Amino acid sequence: MQRFELMGDAWLELIPNWLRGHQELFDSLRETTRFRSEQRLMYEKMVEVPRLYATLGEDGPIPAVVRGIQRALSERYRESFTNISLGYYRDGRDSVAFHGDYVARTLPSALVATVSVGAPRRFLMRPTGGGKSLAFSLGRGDLLVMGGASQRTWQHAIPKSRTAGDQQRIAIMFRPHWEPPRPG
Repeated sequence: MQRFELMGDAWLELIPNWLRGHQELFDSLRETTRFRSEQRLMYEKMVEVPRLYATLGEDGPIPAVVRGIQRALSERYRESFTNISLGYYRDGRDSVAFHGDYVARTLPSALVATVSVGAPRRFLMRPTGGGKSLAFSLGRGDLLVMGGASQRTWQHAIPKSRTAGDQQRIAIMFRPHWEPPRPG
């Protein structure tokens, strides 16, 4: 495991090749999950998000191996990872812009664990507001956990990639249930 202490009380942990049999899980998720497109408001207009999204339990069954990952992560990080979502990158044109998770970026501290299955893609992290990015290649069963203030003080992205061609990747994201802070 590699641990990176980031400025702003943020950290991340990376374990390459954490999950064996990643291709079988990728194939299973692709075949049994109803992926959907999303729209986001950007620059005062609605645009299609260039990747597909799903929530396990709602858009497809939760495979036993994913339940096992959920238990292992909950035990390791002493946090109940109740929400499991998927980001499906169908080819190098699919991407996600720099962001922090919607509710987590309003919290002092939050954990997000991601297991990447399928072909590797470039994953970037930068301080919120801009700055030099850290780059990682994630896929083939890699585990990345972002913690502390990482969702508030850092942003992450999967950029478009010409070299990825038609290679596909699914990010399996594990999150606790977060209550947004109440105003006042």
